[in-house]
Amino acid sequence: METSTSLFWKRYKEAPIVGIIRGQSLDTVLKIAQAYEEAGLTTLEITMNTPGAAAMISTLRSKFPLLNIGAGTVCKLDDLREAIDAGAQFIVTPIIDETVIEHAVDENIPIFPGAFSPSEIYKAWSLGASAVKLFPATQLGPQFIKDVLGPLDQVKLLPTGGVSKDNIKSFFQAGACGVGMGSSLIDKKLVSEEDFDGLKKHFESIKAEIVDFINT
Repeated sequence: METSTSLFWKRYKEAPIVGIIRGQSLDTVLKIAQAYEEAGLTTLEITMNTPGAAAMISTLRSKFPLLNIGAGTVCKLDDLREAIDAGAQFIVTPIIDETVIEHAVDENIPIFPGAFSPSEIYKAWSLGASAVKLFPATQLGPQFIKDVLGPLDQVKLLPTGGVSKDNIKSFFQAGACGVGMGSSLIDKKLVSEEDFDGLKKHFESIKAEIVDFINT
């Protein structure tokens, strides 16, 4: 029988992109999620500094049972508990907080802590991170990933911050296990114009960039 964690990874591997939603209304988030699912993407993160984030996570879990719905910008234990109570299926942090990581590991919830240097990356991995969010990826680039994975070849890296349609393939070629994408994926212009058909096509075009790296 599949566990909730194994189901999470099965979905994640179908489209290893974490779409990051921050500061949108619930109505807009539901429309984004619909386009996201229709485009064949699977994993959405609601940042906990979005007003009403916990309620959004709970609603998305109910309305989109085939998506992975998680919480981002989880910096302290209170955020983690609120996210888990809302039904978050995975946790993303911009930093390393040992208590947050250890509690998520104890709860058997996938967690992607943010790290920058090789020492931070190794520390996060050693604490039980499911993958390490390399943040901000813009400052480091694909070559950094390749260099780090030389000695730290067991670590899974999830570059976030600056990943775009133009460079997403290069991060996977360097060995990333996935990417996190915010405004370059959840296109602000398309969202503000309520062009959700256009947004769906945008999602599809980004997924098409990494089709060779998807394990199905």
